[in-house]
Amino acid sequence: MTPRLPWTLECSACGRSRTADGLPGVCEVCGAPYLVRYERVPRRDGTSLQGGATSMWRYREWLPVRADETEISLGEGGTALLPVRRVGARYGFTDLWVKDEGTNPTGSFKARGLAAAVTRAVSAGARRFVLPTAGNAGVALAAYSARAGVAAKVYAPKSTPPTIVSQIRSYGAELVLLDGHIGDCGQAARREATETGAVDLSTLREPYRIEGKKTLGLELAEQLGWILPDVIIYPTGGGTGLIGMWKAFEELCQGGWVGAKRPRMFTVQAEGCAPVVLAFASGAERCTPWPDPKTVAAGLRVPGPLGDRLMLRALRESGGGAVAVSDEALTKAARELQTLEGIDAAPEGGAALAAARALLAQGTIGAGEKVVLFNTGAGWLYRA
Repeated sequence: MTPRLPWTLECSACGRSRTADGLPGVCEVCGAPYLVRYERVPRRDGTSLQGGATSMWRYREWLPVRADETEISLGEGGTALLPVRRVGARYGFTDLWVKDEGTNPTGSFKARGLAAAVTRAVSAGARRFVLPTAGNAGVALAAYSARAGVAAKVYAPKSTPPTIVSQIRSYGAELVLLDGHIGDCGQAARREATETGAVDLSTLREPYRIEGKKTLGLELAEQLGWILPDVIIYPTGGGTGLIGMWKAFEELCQGGWVGAKRPRMFTVQAEGCAPVVLAFASGAERCTPWPDPKTVAAGLRVPGPLGDRLMLRALRESGGGAVAVSDEALTKAARELQTLEGIDAAPEGGAALAAARALLAQGTIGAGEKVVLFNTGAGWLYRA
């Protein structure tokens, strides 16, 4: 008899609860994403943090894996939190940091979410996956599917950077390039899942990628001695990382790891695709799909994120906000991180720095606040 899973699923919109058995997708009643709710939150006075482990599985007690299961892992997580003093001094910051996710096994933060999702799905019997991607998620799925010994099919826009396309193919995934954007790829992936029975691992169409991304917040908190920063600036496409971190901070507070004070969360998007920025500014609860998404930052080219309600809720509850930056600004900022700090920032990481400059100039954040920028991927993935 298979042991019972020590967590349930709760709809993020209607509140419906269900068991986590099988291969759950979105809420069967309203179509909104499910969130994982654990029977117990790890407490600071009784959690081992998995001894000397340095991968994200150090936080196994916070993750959707039973004690008798083996995770599908390539060593994801354990990324550096780096002070960026020269860049900070150039623009007037005294406590500026970069969490560098480009050093993950597949070159981006997507490794965290896909490691958790593939682990959970394979444990539940999945033998084939499908995924739409703007780039980095496809690389991660291809790698973790290969690690698990299961098949993967990836749909990506023809505009996906060629190095990313090459990486997806190098891991053995079946890759289909389509005209259009990730929304069009998502429709194709859902048809594939319906027709073949493949498990759809699209952003927030299953509940476990959030749990892997949650480790961004757990790791950051530990690296800062369990004192959360004043400000987090996060480049946002689908938004799973932002949602996951906000969930992590809630669980850490419940377990006595951190105090009640949370970071102000800011999302940054490109001016050519900024549905969350527009919705935040207008006071809307949902995003209006962006009609013609265009930006060199492929990971930000998401016109209608399924997690819009959850992102907007986190931004508002935290007292944060949303800002859009130009392709010119984010490209220049990525280059500054590379040449001044030795951090091989992706365009999305450049967007975080460009947003920090804009928010400081507006007086929205202070020069002396502890500000953490997320570089979500490696710059080499964007270079032919």
